Amino acid sequence: MLVLAVEAALASDAVDRVVVAVPPGREAQATLLLAPLGARAVAVAGGATRLASVRAALEAVPGSAQIILSHDAARPMATPALFRAVIDALADADADADAVVPVVPVADTVKRVRHGSVVGTEAREELALAQTPQAFRAAPLREAHARAEREGLDFTDDASAVEWAGYRVRVVPGEPGNFKITSAEDLARAEAARG
Repeated sequence: MLVLAVEAALASDAVDRVVVAVPPGREAQATLLLAPLGARAVAVAGGATRLASVRAALEAVPGSAQIILSHDAARPMATPALFRAVIDALADADADADAVVPVVPVADTVKRVRHGSVVGTEAREELALAQTPQAFRAAPLREAHARAEREGLDFTDDASAVEWAGYRVRVVPGEPGNFKITSAEDLARAEAARG
């Protein structure tokens, strides 16, 4: 999954370098897996949380970087075109955004449930499922991470941290095939999709 995700990023022709945060002690294993991809992919020790791992990766990103992507190896089916789409949308001079997130519409009716009872039905036309890769202007991403760390907050994705910090987050269409692999069934589905 890791190699597939990194290959897609590098194949986009919009990504110069990939920094992979892995569990501490797994850097050598990740480096070995990434070796065929060359020096454009490096591994660093991650942290105790998702955001701590991203912060560790950010330390390895040159300060001169203007746009930074955040992607999960748990989404190895993202295409190179999706990497390009989020970067292009953020780089667009007319875009009024600090971040761009790919989303897919919610097809199911969404119920808000509390203590085993439905307490409301959400308007699904205003809901979307966020994916990665997510593109960020470097300064807002770094600042949002620093603020979240100071306040002891954690978020499920980097766009949530940037949004919480008051920055503008826009969306582009995601890819239905870019599903998150979190179970054995998801892995089987991904393997079947790859043929």
